[in-house]
Formats: sequence, C-alpha cells, structure tokens
Amino acid sequence: MYNDKTLVCKDCGREFIFSASEQEFYAEKGFTNEPGRCPECRAARKAQRNGYTRAPREMFPAVCSDCGVETTVPFQPTGDKPVYCRDCYQARRSSNW
Repeated sequence: MYNDKTLVCKDCGREFIFSASEQEFYAEKGFTNEPGRCPECRAARKAQRNGYTRAPREMFPAVCSDCGVETTVPFQPTGDKPVYCRDCYQARRSSNW
C-alpha cells in the first residue's frame, strides 16, 4: 500500500527517505502532513525545544554568608542580601519547610 518516498529536508536541504513503515505509522496516528525535516534535523529540533542545547548558565563568584566558603551562584550578588553555598542553602531550605 505504501512505498518509500524521497523527501527534501527544509532545514538542511538533504534528501531523506520517508519509509513505507513511517507512512503507515503517520496514517495510524492521523497525521496528514509528510515530515518536512530529516530524522537528524527532527532530533536536533526536539532536543532544542526540550532545552538540551541550552547554553551553560553564567556563574558568579560569591562567599557563603553562613559558612564563609567560596562558591559560585547563578546570579550577580549585589551585597544587599545574603548568599549561600549549595549546602547551606539546602540546610536553610529544609529547616524552613
């Protein structure tokens, strides 16, 4: 019933095969459009949507207000509020709940 089709990826421009089994799967799921991207570009787009390709978070040096250890935090400390290392933050958080 279904035959393999050669399609062109709209992102990278490469040709890819839309196999008969994939077409059958699409039909079972009720999908009416053929895929516009090759499997590699689909996977990359999915990973990007799920946040897997996010740039690393900028970290700033700080000194823990509780224990005095040097640490890094994901925000620029301004000096008007206390800053805690991971251990002290977790201890304070669990004792406040």
